Amino acid sequence: MAEALWTIEELLAATGGKLHGTVTKPLTAVTIDSRAVGQGDIFVSIKGDKHDGHDFVANALKAGAGLGLVSRVTPDMLAEGPVLEVADDPLRGLEQMGIAARARSEAQIVAITGSVGKTSTKEMMRTALSASGETHASAASFNNHWGVPLTLARMPRSAAFGIFEVGMNHSGEITPLVAMVRPHVGIITTIAASHLGNFNSLDEIADAKAEIFSGIVPGGSAVISRDTPYFERLSAAAWACGVRSVVSFGKHPAADVRMERVALLPDCCCITADVMGETVSYKLGLPGEHMAVNSLAVLATAKLTGADLARAALALAHAAPAKGRGVRERLSIADGELLLIDESYNANPASVAAALGLLGAAQPPRGGRRIAVLGDMLELGEQSPALHAGLLEPMDAAKVDVLYAVGPLMANLWACVAPHRRGAHAETSEGLRDALLKGLRPGDVVMIKGSLGSRMGPLVEKIRAAHPPLAKET
Repeated sequence: MAEALWTIEELLAATGGKLHGTVTKPLTAVTIDSRAVGQGDIFVSIKGDKHDGHDFVANALKAGAGLGLVSRVTPDMLAEGPVLEVADDPLRGLEQMGIAARARSEAQIVAITGSVGKTSTKEMMRTALSASGETHASAASFNNHWGVPLTLARMPRSAAFGIFEVGMNHSGEITPLVAMVRPHVGIITTIAASHLGNFNSLDEIADAKAEIFSGIVPGGSAVISRDTPYFERLSAAAWACGVRSVVSFGKHPAADVRMERVALLPDCCCITADVMGETVSYKLGLPGEHMAVNSLAVLATAKLTGADLARAALALAHAAPAKGRGVRERLSIADGELLLIDESYNANPASVAAALGLLGAAQPPRGGRRIAVLGDMLELGEQSPALHAGLLEPMDAAKVDVLYAVGPLMANLWACVAPHRRGAHAETSEGLRDALLKGLRPGDVVMIKGSLGSRMGPLVEKIRAAHPPLAKET
């Protein structure tokens, strides 16, 4: 029988709710998606923009959920299984569960934010810390007002480490999230142009990201990129929040965790770093200088949380990209193959430049080309046209042969590109599909990147459907 994640007594104490019916199954997991319910899950009936979770409680219980968390009870629910009724909305109940999970945990807790690299750093951290003990981490990019409490509520009592990604679109959003997480280590990867449509300046973005320091527990540490021009501003913000341990990382000669040497290879990095006075050489199973730099934050955190530094460094050789964040796949085309680099999960100028860097590091065989497929970067405000046009420089540096562009904003870059480098431009990703598929040929390296609203992910799937993945070498 599966071990219970929650007892009904703990849930009643955490939420102050009222139980209807009898819980007969071990409560082994927490979900807000009725389509993914497993045996013994607690189904939290959150009300979303399009659907109210209450409408799916009965089906979730019928599918095997052990308990429904609701703010209103209906006969069809009770006919299928037990429900826990909470006074406020179920999201508040989920938050209360998260707070209780954090209170009972003895794990070392890490919170990560930043304009770029949150999810990739979280996944590297998961890999590195798992070498020293049971590690719990956010799924996908569960970093918002429901993702953070859900990740907390899912944290097992037995976890030695807990890793939480914390995101924001507006000022003031990180503060309540990090108050629930209460990390021992708070990390800011970097500050870059992102969500500028909701802020007046990068200064304001830096201040909003610095809210992560407000939740750090007494005696905890802030880990901050030393390479960002906002290092001093962020350090002062940490100090103002009572954080007396500030550890910097990066290429900067004054960084506490400093990159001394790096070899950037097409599918990995080989790094030598000074980790607070200790020399560590390791292989990172991810390509790109931005990944190499963020791996320094991972090693800093390993040391600060008492993990085994040597094991953490060795484990990073097994780090793999998250979906839509640099996954590389060899596909069959005609009598040859092409390399697809999937960077389709969201975009801002810094992340697009990093993705172009990955494309530049790839070495197409004779006859092959570097092809960039770029969709609009959204939420950049009045600076958006100039920021899109400004991608020409990193595109040139990456020696991109052909550009395919999606959206009215990316037209600003399209206009700057010489005619012989233009593949096609369309207003939507669907409109680009046929021209892109027709334009690919053996030997090409294709990188796809864009904001979620640009819907670049479906283009990845269209390419994969037209050109089946080759069998992986064993």
